[in-house]
Amino acid sequence: MTRLICWLLVSVAACLATASVASAERRVALVLGNAAYHHTPRLLNPVRDAESIANKLRELDFEVIVGLDLTTSETEARIAQFARQVRGADIAMFYYAGHALQLSDANYLIPVNAELKDDTSLDFEAVQLDFILRQMSRETGARLVFLDASLANPLADRLSNAGGNAELGLAEVQAPAGGRGTLIASASGPNQVVEEVVGDHSPFSGALLAAIGTANISIADAVRKAATDVEAATGGKQKPLVVSSLDGDVVLRAVDLKAPLILGEEAPAPPGPAQTAAPGPPQDQAAIEALRAKIPDLATDSAIFFDIPVQFGDPAIDGKSFAMLIQGKPRFSPVEGLDKKVWDNHCSACHQWTKERLCEQAKTYVTADTSVLRLEHPLGTRFKVALSRWAKNDCQ
Repeated sequence: MTRLICWLLVSVAACLATASVASAERRVALVLGNAAYHHTPRLLNPVRDAESIANKLRELDFEVIVGLDLTTSETEARIAQFARQVRGADIAMFYYAGHALQLSDANYLIPVNAELKDDTSLDFEAVQLDFILRQMSRETGARLVFLDASLANPLADRLSNAGGNAELGLAEVQAPAGGRGTLIASASGPNQVVEEVVGDHSPFSGALLAAIGTANISIADAVRKAATDVEAATGGKQKPLVVSSLDGDVVLRAVDLKAPLILGEEAPAPPGPAQTAAPGPPQDQAAIEALRAKIPDLATDSAIFFDIPVQFGDPAIDGKSFAMLIQGKPRFSPVEGLDKKVWDNHCSACHQWTKERLCEQAKTYVTADTSVLRLEHPLGTRFKVALSRWAKNDCQ
């Protein structure tokens, strides 16, 4: 019976995991970073920022197309790849770090080979931002745009001196219609220029990296917090702009703190040749800490022994020892929905509980303390907490 119940638990967990994967959002991002300009001094942070943003997005299950220090033709090729890949995505994202400028209220991103001798060259050497926004708006859900492109740009000065009337900073970005809306975040407000800061990341990209992976926070709230952090870190000199028309919350890292976490005896091996399972992802630290805070305290701080009554802090089992409890009936079903006739028996008969087997179970709660919250134990959660303390006392 124990083996059957444990096998059922593992099977249910596998089905839930499969359903989760099947229903997962499809997320696609284009990440561009330009620093090694041919006709103006090299920038410090954009490539490093773009690489870190790309890595963060991969952790958040994005398909990421990356372009670093690209020429005009290379940039166009990446955009074409993005346009094909992003169709049908639930979340489409674009991140750019590097030089940009505006002309006649249109924003242009500057590839590394751009020389911009006159306004005609702008059409052939730069890439209009609206062109990229149009590509990411075809048959997509939520659209996220991040622009770290407000540095003083010598190429804009050169173009203005040639009669091109280019302006520094970015013009106000108009969000494309449709889908689930668009969030646009820029390192500064319209027509504003910021200073390049020596460090691992620019203030804006550094704040984004710290914020966008926050568990159970909407991306709009996370980015607004990043903007506040940038303003505080720069003493008010840099004020990022965040504009959102997103329909509902878009959460990039959702952690279900109430979901059951399965941990029990080893399930019987399925028939067939032995296979080595691939290692799973590391547990989310934020979820672990949140679970630890929910572990109930016992009503006693004393050491716990197998044959001595325990004050669990649960009236249903207080004043009873482990030896007594494992001879009684379970209080809860080991598996939700299991017929009561299957589990409403004396525990020693139902689960083959002995002192030795109970000690083996207790040791799992020591090595993974949050596992005391994984499914309702037949004798309640505080019983598992007590088992953990008993195991620390060498199961005496």
